[in-house]
Amino acid sequence: MRRHRTRRLLTAALTTAALTACTATAPDPAPQSTASLSGPPTTLRVLAGSELADLRPVLQQAEQATGVKVELEFTGSLDGAQKVAEGKADGVHDAVWFSSTRYLRTIPEGRSRLGSEAQVMTSPVVLGLREPVARELGWDRAPVTWADVAAAVDRGALTFAMTDPAASNTGFSALVAVATALDGGGRVLDLDAITRVSAPLSRLFTGHRITAGSSDWLGDAFVRRATGADPGEPVDALITYEASLLSLNRSGKLAERLVPVYPQDGVVSADYPLTVLSGASTEARDAHRRLGEYLRTPEAQRAITEQTNRRPAVPGVPLPPDVPANLAEIPFPDNRAVIDALLDAYADRLRRPARTVYVLDVSGSMEGERIGQLKQALSGLTGADESLAGRFCRFRGREEVILLPFNQAPGTPLTFTVDEAAPQTTLTSIGAAVQGLAAGGDTAVYDSLIRSYELLGDTRDRFASIVLMTDGENRQGVGLPEYRTFLGGRSDAVPVFPILFGEAAEGAMREVAQATGGAVWDARHEPLDRAFCQIRGYQ
Repeated sequence: MRRHRTRRLLTAALTTAALTACTATAPDPAPQSTASLSGPPTTLRVLAGSELADLRPVLQQAEQATGVKVELEFTGSLDGAQKVAEGKADGVHDAVWFSSTRYLRTIPEGRSRLGSEAQVMTSPVVLGLREPVARELGWDRAPVTWADVAAAVDRGALTFAMTDPAASNTGFSALVAVATALDGGGRVLDLDAITRVSAPLSRLFTGHRITAGSSDWLGDAFVRRATGADPGEPVDALITYEASLLSLNRSGKLAERLVPVYPQDGVVSADYPLTVLSGASTEARDAHRRLGEYLRTPEAQRAITEQTNRRPAVPGVPLPPDVPANLAEIPFPDNRAVIDALLDAYADRLRRPARTVYVLDVSGSMEGERIGQLKQALSGLTGADESLAGRFCRFRGREEVILLPFNQAPGTPLTFTVDEAAPQTTLTSIGAAVQGLAAGGDTAVYDSLIRSYELLGDTRDRFASIVLMTDGENRQGVGLPEYRTFLGGRSDAVPVFPILFGEAAEGAMREVAQATGGAVWDARHEPLDRAFCQIRGYQ
């Protein structure tokens, strides 16, 4: 699923931004003309989040004015940050452009590889409420705090969609904002505060109904629920960037507009710094300077605001229509230990736990290297992968993991619940089960998918999903038409995430994903372990 790559593991810990001032403006003056910004034609190779694809028209204008052609390579911020910290971006990219470099700068190996930056735009993370819900709560006409949001969830009056904080900036921004606000006092979040607010945070997240690894995918899932395209009840609120809410309201996709709600006790904003790498050439540094200065001109700032609904980064440029000018900014923790502890607390104790069935093809075509890759990929989720990305991909406390191997028929399921107090014991057991997988026989894809729904049971208190990994076409049991009929008789929303591997039937797998509100990952040309890891943001 290439177009969702950055949404997938933009770890919030790696992309989160917060401005320390109360307004979203930068201290550097903006150039008033583009006359001094032209220079020799230069290509600037930028590692970026895919949400910035909407800036292409502005970047084309920038090339005409400056001679700088921007070559964007999209990545997940988790993968991108790891690439920068390990030095693998050196010589391949000249600059990075994520929602923030704040967390990356807390990693010594990452900080040393980042040079100067130009803040280009901002967007706060806020709530968008369905208009009838906003009216019923009175939030369309009265101030709201994060405590009000938590109280509404606690009394069953509010459900919401939010990205996984360990996979996306919007989710982590919201987590930081609500945790800091509930702690009170306006203090920067510390380790003790995480303990103090755990109980109310846990109650708040009982209202979390849709999760995702990216803001784009989350918004699409919210719309599909609201319009009945996906099974499941509509969700009351969407937590995302202000720019995304404004764009969604103007898209005509929803029958009722979303009312933006800006909690009085503060928000966390992305500030999108275009950052040159310290190892970039002199020519690339000059191109970065010219491009950054152009993007901060009034002309470019107006174009960014009009085309993307993000806020300008310099004074004097009008804000998007109908948004408040000044917002209180939640102080962002600049201590890596606090950030990591907050993410661990969310994943292991605070969130609604997950229940996932891993439907694993162990037919004869998987014998040899392929089943070895499968074992390695799943072992990474048990903690064997100690990389920066792997740390946030492991199975979490209270999570239920069901392994369903299949060949010509569904095999014997193996069910594990990760012990919150002693997770490694469970993770070791999962790892042993994975190593015991053996290949042989034919392929019954749809019989096995149907069996996985039976294994899920009642999922009202959990995030439920099915991950299907197959390297071939269905050859036994019922076919895709019968599976579609089976789905038509169900009212629950359980997304299926197929992983394309080997000779998997791409068209059929995309139909399975579309019919269930899931998405396809392609591991035919990229490592299988990356696909399994990236899907974690959606579970």
